[in-house]
Amino acid sequence: MRARAIRDSANGLTRASTPAPLKPTAVPLLNVQDLRTHFHTRNGIYRAVDGVSFSVERGETLGIVGESGSGKSVTCYSIMGLIPQPPGRIVSGTALFDGIDLLNCSPRQARSIRGKRVSMIFQDPMTSLNPFLRVSEQIIEPLLIHENISRPDALERALTMLEAVGINDAAKRIHYYPHEFSGGMRQRVMIAMALITKPELLIADEPTTALDVTVQAQILELIGKMQRELGMAVIFITHDLGVVSGLCDRVQVMYAGRIVETADTRTLFKTPRHPYTRALQRSIPALQSKGAELYTIPGLPPDVSKNIPGCAFAPRCEFATDLCTAANPELVAIDATHAQACLRVQANETLACS
Repeated sequence: MRARAIRDSANGLTRASTPAPLKPTAVPLLNVQDLRTHFHTRNGIYRAVDGVSFSVERGETLGIVGESGSGKSVTCYSIMGLIPQPPGRIVSGTALFDGIDLLNCSPRQARSIRGKRVSMIFQDPMTSLNPFLRVSEQIIEPLLIHENISRPDALERALTMLEAVGINDAAKRIHYYPHEFSGGMRQRVMIAMALITKPELLIADEPTTALDVTVQAQILELIGKMQRELGMAVIFITHDLGVVSGLCDRVQVMYAGRIVETADTRTLFKTPRHPYTRALQRSIPALQSKGAELYTIPGLPPDVSKNIPGCAFAPRCEFATDLCTAANPELVAIDATHAQACLRVQANETLACS
């Protein structure tokens, strides 16, 4: 199923389950500008996020992809106010959510939004759920905090939500502890917790990473189903381009704390322009010829605690020239929906794979 979605996206086709691209509105639901989050350690300053800007429309699904350490999760943790300070520090930027700057608002304002209007599904439910509390207590907590609701009514809504996310015998299992659920069921509990307040924006931080392929497909289908029912926007973080191919309206590719390419999903798969995006796409096993050696990107991501001259991907890029290590590339628009940060592409050079 995932392989077909990838090939359809690469051929410029849109699967029936994939929502049509949304027309940008005058005021997006979330507008992030020049976000910079650094971590001050004894070994130096790690520039985990270094000048990220993007927006999310109401009802849209935005995918953020890149290798581990590219700054995907830190970007969204910064928006949610979950960066530990110290050692973390949000150096600059704004994150306007429906007109409210989440990076500079009061703690009271942040608490009224976080968990109510903006929710998050974390990567590992076993470490995100409290092992000492029954899941019933954890699911109803957002309702008791954000809504004027009685405990019995909150439990009834929690039971309805567990049934909605596909947990069988929910009336009994709602009183289980986290360790009594399988990995896929724990992730469904996390989704129920995130969606019980009917948020306007859901941030999903690699929610399928630790799950087997069958359960991954179920979770992705569930997120899409709940999004359509609630009409919410979704930011989907992953290192797997194959996942976003059939799920997201737009995709932004991150490397070394910066966005190197952004486009609608169909365009990104059909005509990727930045060498890093092309390398990620070549790394998808489903697109490899049968029996051929799997492609891997050479080298390792850079140390973001050190000053990086020029393009951060240049040491690993097969198309790099002396210019790439001398000048710092900026994200430049190719058209209204597509932008990339490769100097050679911006100079209208043709990059042919060896």
